[in-house]
Amino acid sequence: MTDISCKLLVIGAGPGGYVCAIRAGQLGVDTVIVEAAKPGGTCLNIGCIPSKALIHAADEFHRLHEFSEKAPMGISASAPAIDFDQTLAWKDQIVSRLNSGVSGLLKKAKVRLVSGQATVLDGKSVRVDSPEGSHTIHAEMVVFATGSTPVELPMLPFAGPVISSTEALALTEVPKRLAVVGGGYIGLELGTAYAKLGAQVTVVEASTRILPQYDKELTAPVSARLSALGIEVLADAKAMGLSAQNELLVETKAGQRALAADKILVTVGRRPRTTGWGLEKLSLTMDGPFIKIDSTCRTSMSGVYAIGDVTGEPMLAHRAMAQGEMVAEIAAGHRTEWDRRCIPAVCFTDPEIATAGLLPAEAAAAGIETVSASFPFQANGRAMTTEREDGFIRVIARADNHLLLGLQGVGAGISELSAAFALLIETGARLEDVAGTIHAHPTQSEALQEACLRALGKAIHV
Repeated sequence: MTDISCKLLVIGAGPGGYVCAIRAGQLGVDTVIVEAAKPGGTCLNIGCIPSKALIHAADEFHRLHEFSEKAPMGISASAPAIDFDQTLAWKDQIVSRLNSGVSGLLKKAKVRLVSGQATVLDGKSVRVDSPEGSHTIHAEMVVFATGSTPVELPMLPFAGPVISSTEALALTEVPKRLAVVGGGYIGLELGTAYAKLGAQVTVVEASTRILPQYDKELTAPVSARLSALGIEVLADAKAMGLSAQNELLVETKAGQRALAADKILVTVGRRPRTTGWGLEKLSLTMDGPFIKIDSTCRTSMSGVYAIGDVTGEPMLAHRAMAQGEMVAEIAAGHRTEWDRRCIPAVCFTDPEIATAGLLPAEAAAAGIETVSASFPFQANGRAMTTEREDGFIRVIARADNHLLLGLQGVGAGISELSAAFALLIETGARLEDVAGTIHAHPTQSEALQEACLRALGKAIHV
């Protein structure tokens, strides 16, 4: 066993951890990062990146099918086929390139990467076990970036036909019948992708509708698209377990149903990874299942920080990245604090949903008098030319001074406007600022300007 000493020790090389380590290294902080798997964490290896690759491949394949059935633009195609092994190889190549990129950036920043499973010894040291041997690492400052794992249902443990999102991204063939338990963003993203690849998909959601964290106006276009794709949604329904024939038993208001499925994808949420690495040896204050932190990501122990999914909602990679960068600055002796004013979120369904700031119900709950308006893509020239008129952009502003409090959009490719949504809120923009800014024509972004004009009572194209 060898001893390693450093100023900053980061446990976990996911988006938060590797960003923290790279930035600390750039600032001259002697940094070590420990990761049991490949750099990049869940997001890069078995989450955000591979799922978006699969979604894109499914979109392209489905589009070809549409051209083989009709030719609205004069474009026709013969019956398309897919080599799913090649699709998976392409997906894995993207992941591999990004893995190499993260490793290269860590090396460039002079960060020492130690591969293996970390076990906490105390607030200043950990033991790392790997096939090559064991190390004890001592640090002045420790950052826990251990991430999260899929929630497993007691009546549907991950085994046999029951899979998590991890296994769903590594299937060797497209299942003929796929049941998805959980109508949140993960289940709908993957369920929609497999439906476009040819699977017969049924979604089981315990709430009265899909994506219950969003209001019905935002989710209506997604529901309509699911129906158009032939995806059956069983809302207000509860998965009860498996039958003797491995059918999914579902309790609905109309009675119990048995769904025959080749694979049953359970996506009912994620939980913080707080076990398996020695957290119980530390007397950290917890916030429910999460590690409690302050506005600078400090825990209740001196010199111990935590970032990312292990610290609470929203469990988003870009939140972890922002936290990681801030903690690195603190490690370098800088005075800084993370501004939580606005964390944008994107749901990569079809159509996509992008939000920043307050939803209407959140503004009302806060007792804020607001003015709100939306602009439909049915009246947007660019949306018409891409044959995706479903969706809209909505703005919410204070009634007294028109300060933007929230922006939401649902539509094809709307994720690319999420940064603009967040920027407007972060910079304190008002309805007049957006309405008075010349927007390029024809673009989707015009719908943002039009929504602000409408909120000001100056609507032009609707």
